[in-house]
Amino acid sequence: MSPQFQRPKGTHDVLPSEQPAWQLVTSTLAEVAELYAYGRIQTPNFEDTEVFARTSGAGSDVVQKEMYTFFDGGSRSLTLKPEGTASIARAYIEHGMQQLPQPVKLYTVAPMYRYEAPQKGRYREHWQVSVEAFGSEDHALDVEVIDLYRQVLDRLGIKRYELEVNSIGDRMCRPLYLLKLQQWLDANPDVRFHPEVMRKQTTSLLRIFDTKDLELLGALQDAPRIGDHLCEPCREHFANVRELLDLVGIRYKVNPTLVRGLDYYTRTVFEFLNPEEKAQPQICSGGRYDYLVEQLGGPPTPGVGFGAGVERLLIALEAEGEIPEPPTIDVFFAFDDPSKRKVVLPYLSRLRSAGVSCDAEYAGRSLRGQRDYAFKRGAKMLLVTYSDRAELERKIEENELVDQVLREINEALK
Repeated sequence: MSPQFQRPKGTHDVLPSEQPAWQLVTSTLAEVAELYAYGRIQTPNFEDTEVFARTSGAGSDVVQKEMYTFFDGGSRSLTLKPEGTASIARAYIEHGMQQLPQPVKLYTVAPMYRYEAPQKGRYREHWQVSVEAFGSEDHALDVEVIDLYRQVLDRLGIKRYELEVNSIGDRMCRPLYLLKLQQWLDANPDVRFHPEVMRKQTTSLLRIFDTKDLELLGALQDAPRIGDHLCEPCREHFANVRELLDLVGIRYKVNPTLVRGLDYYTRTVFEFLNPEEKAQPQICSGGRYDYLVEQLGGPPTPGVGFGAGVERLLIALEAEGEIPEPPTIDVFFAFDDPSKRKVVLPYLSRLRSAGVSCDAEYAGRSLRGQRDYAFKRGAKMLLVTYSDRAELERKIEENELVDQVLREINEALK
C-alpha cells in the first residue's frame, strides 16, 4: 500500500540509520572550520530576492531557472537560499563586520534550495557548508580555504579526489579577454550560434565554458583562454597561489576552462572533484569574490570561500568504504515480569542522567524476543528483571554505576 503523502520531489529524509555518516560529515566540517579560526554564522533560509539576483547575475542558471521565489503577505519578493555566500555577505554588511579586525572568517552548515532535475547527490533541497573569509586579498587566504577542505577530506579518510584550479581575472583584464573571446566566436559561427552560447553571450559571456554539453566543450577547445590574458597583478596572484599550494603539498591541476557559474567570482577559482562520479563530480566549488560585498551595497571588500555539498561528500565517503557503524546502546532493560517495570524505570532515568545510554522494552515482546532485539541493537549490557531478582546476562564492558544500579534493583525487589 502506497503512503498517502510522500516527500516532495528532489528532497530526501535523513533516516536514523543514515545519521552516523551524516553527523560524522557535518561535525568534521564544523570542527575543521573552527580549527582554522572560522566562526559559525546562521542566516535566514530566505532572503530578499535581490540578494541573489544582484550577485549571481541575471543570466545565471540560478537566477533564470533554479530559484524558489515567492511573495509573502506584504507583497515582498523573497527567495529560498540557492547558495550561502551572498547571504553571509549581506550579514557582513548589515552587522558592520567591516569594522572588525580583518579578515572576518565565517562558516555555516545549512540547507540550500534549487529547482533543478534531481540526480544522485543533487537535490532541490540539499545541505551545504559555506566557508567565507572577507577583508583580505592575500593569496595565502585562497590557499587556506583550499587547505581547509583538503583537511576535511583527509580526516574523513577520502583519498580519491582531484583538485582543479584556474584564474578568471578581474575588472582590469577580463573585459579585454571577453572582447577577444567574442571576436573568436564571430570567426566561428558554428560555435557562436549554438543555443547555449547565444543565450550566454547576452548575459555573461565567460559562462559559455560553464557547460555540461561535452560537444560544446570540445568545440571551445580552440577558444582563447583567460589564463593567457591575465593582467600582471592577476598573473602574479595566481602564480603565488600555485607556489603556496606546492609548498603546502596540495596536489592540483590547472584547468584553463574552469569558470564559475555565478557573477561574483574573480581571480582564483577551484573545484574538488570525485573522479568516481561522472555526472556530478564536484564535491566542493569556490574561489575569490572581490566584488561581492560591493555589489550588495557595501564598501569594496575582497573575499574568498567555497560551498561544499554534504550529500556529495557522503557519496565520496561511501565510495571509500568509510561509512561509520550505527550507534549502539550501553544498557538494554528486559523484563520477564512486566509488573516490575515501575521498580526499574527510575534507575533507567538515573543512568541516562549520568550519560549512560539506555533503552527498555515497550513493545510487549517475550523475554526471548527482548534478548534478540537487544543483541540486534548492539547493546553492551543486557539487564533482565525477573519477579524476584535482576541479572546482567550480557556484559561487554565494565561500568561501576551499572553494577551499583543492579545491586539497588535487587534490593528493591526483595
